[in-house]
Amino acid sequence: MKVAILCGGQGTRLREETEFRPKPLVEVGGRPVLWHIMKLYAHHGFKDFVLCLGYKGSMIKEYFLNYEAMNNDFTISLGLNSSIAYADKHTEQDFQVTLADTGADTMTGGRVKRIERYIDDETFMVTYGDGVSDVDIGKLLNFHCSHKRLATVTTFRPVSRFGILDIRENQVKNFIEKPKSDAWASAGYFVFNRGVFDYLDGDECVLEHGPLERLASEGQLMSYHHDGFFYAMDTFREFQILNDLWKFDRAPWKVWD
Repeated sequence: MKVAILCGGQGTRLREETEFRPKPLVEVGGRPVLWHIMKLYAHHGFKDFVLCLGYKGSMIKEYFLNYEAMNNDFTISLGLNSSIAYADKHTEQDFQVTLADTGADTMTGGRVKRIERYIDDETFMVTYGDGVSDVDIGKLLNFHCSHKRLATVTTFRPVSRFGILDIRENQVKNFIEKPKSDAWASAGYFVFNRGVFDYLDGDECVLEHGPLERLASEGQLMSYHHDGFFYAMDTFREFQILNDLWKFDRAPWKVWD
């Protein structure tokens, strides 16, 4: 089953890093955030990826073209009979990665539409290239298959950016440090049937607006509630938080060995 990852946005809110590289290549613990996302899917047995490239997509192509050399010791023989012998085996031996140029300015829905030719199964998965989670992909897929609708979105309860005060007659009775919301928000980590392609129309199509709204209105969009960890790297502060979690061995999304 294919896993499509949206890697084409400009990441303008993280300009400190994305001025020089696409956001999926911004590193957490010395590895691109894209690598972390792929490792989660691979841990659950899904290792066939389609990367929807756009802004600075050539850098992502270079990253994978150089992957073997940059992740192994190797011996190189120069000259007419040049060859390379790798000394070790990294843990991504059986990954298959299709790198698809989906346009510099294409919107999210348009990027998914452009990779239709690479999707050869009835069901496929889609997520963003900047959000890490410990979601159980196997359970997510089972949930999707059980309800027989066209689409599933993974949802989570976001944590408030601010502490909440319980105030009565101007007196603070209680202080709650950044509580979780009662509402559910999208974490991405979608599962789609091929019929979703019929809802995507052109490069200006924004997945989160027209297509998902229409699917919802037709009763074709279901929510998989995830009570665990999810964090999107949208700003430099969030970049720092994810790196601190990794540095101090407190990264909830690291479910692989």
